[in-house]
Amino acid sequence: MDSAAEAARPDGSGGSVIEVEGLTRRFGELTAVDDVSFSVGRREIFGFLGPNGAGKTTTINMLCTLLRPTSGRATLNGHDVATEQDEVRQSIGIVFQDPTLDERLTARENLQFHAMLYNVPPGERRERARSVLDMVELTARADDRVETYSGGMRRRLEIARGLMHYPRVLFLDEPTLGLDPQTRRNIWEHVGELREQYDITIFMTTHYMDEAENCDRIAIIDNGRIAALDTPGNLKHEVGGDIITLRVEDAGAVARELGEKFGLDAEVAPPPWRTGGPAGERLRLEVPSGRTFLPRLLKGLDAEILSVTVREPTLDDVFLKLTGRQIREEAADGMEGVRARVRSRKVMRH
Repeated sequence: MDSAAEAARPDGSGGSVIEVEGLTRRFGELTAVDDVSFSVGRREIFGFLGPNGAGKTTTINMLCTLLRPTSGRATLNGHDVATEQDEVRQSIGIVFQDPTLDERLTARENLQFHAMLYNVPPGERRERARSVLDMVELTARADDRVETYSGGMRRRLEIARGLMHYPRVLFLDEPTLGLDPQTRRNIWEHVGELREQYDITIFMTTHYMDEAENCDRIAIIDNGRIAALDTPGNLKHEVGGDIITLRVEDAGAVARELGEKFGLDAEVAPPPWRTGGPAGERLRLEVPSGRTFLPRLLKGLDAEILSVTVREPTLDDVFLKLTGRQIREEAADGMEGVRARVRSRKVMRH
C-alpha cells in the first residue's frame, strides 16, 4: 500500500472494510460499471466523485446487495456481497438518493420502525432513537410528522435512521442533492461527527466538488471506470500548478501568441467559462506559480487582455484534465440512477 493511501486512513491501521476486485455490471449492451477495483479502510470517509450516469449509484447498489454484479467480486466486513447478502445487510446503513421516509409517521416512529426491521432489541430502540435524534439536532421535532419537515431536516433524519442498527459502514448516495448551500454545509458537519461518535466507515457518492474535499480519499469515476484514486490534495497536485484564466477577444490568436512567446499550451475554456460574443472568450493555462508568472505574461503579450484570474487547482480541474470535461454541479436526472433504482426495487421484492 502506498504512503498516500495509508495516510488517508484515519486510524492508520490500513485494515480494509470494503474490498472490490474487477466489479462489473451490465444492463444489456450498456456497461454501467466496468472492471472497478478499490479498497476502503476502517473509519475512512471514502468518496466516489463523478457526473450523473458515471456508475456511482450502480456501484453502491452492488455493494449494498441490491444489484448482483455481472462479474468481479466485492466483500464488506469480510462478507461476499453475492453469496452472503444477509450478513452484508446487517452490517451496513444506507441513505438513498431518493427519499424513503414514511411521511405519515413521526421522526421517532420512523426510527423505531427501522430498528424493528433490523431486530434491534425493544429495550434499546428508544435510547438509540434519542441518541441519533440528538446527534442530528432533531430532538425538538422528534414527535412531529415527517410531512412537516424541510428537505434538510428529512435528510438529517435519513442519516439518523441509517445509524439505528449501529452499522459498520454507512453508504450515502448523493446525500445533499437538491439542498441549498447552507443546508449542505450543516449536513456535512453532522457527517463529520459520525466517524467520531460511531466509529464507522463512510462511503459516499457526490458530484459536488466542495463535498468531495471532505473525503479522506476520492475515486474519480467516469463512464463506469475509475480514472484516478487518491487524497484530494494529491489529486490536485497532479494538475501541475496554478490555473490562469484569460478573457480575450480572439482566443485563437492569443493561444498562438502564448505558444510562440512562452511555450505555453493554452486551451479555450469549456462551459461554463466560455461565453463567446462581445464578452470575449476565455483561455485556460497551467503554470507552476501563477502569481510569479503573471506580471511577465501581461508585459509580454501584445493582445489585449479583458480580464485575468489566478487560482489554485480544484477537483474540477482534476476531472477536466482526466476526462476533458467538467462535472456540471446541477441536479440532472441521469438514466443510470433511474435504471438502478428500478432494478433495486425489483430485487428487494424477491
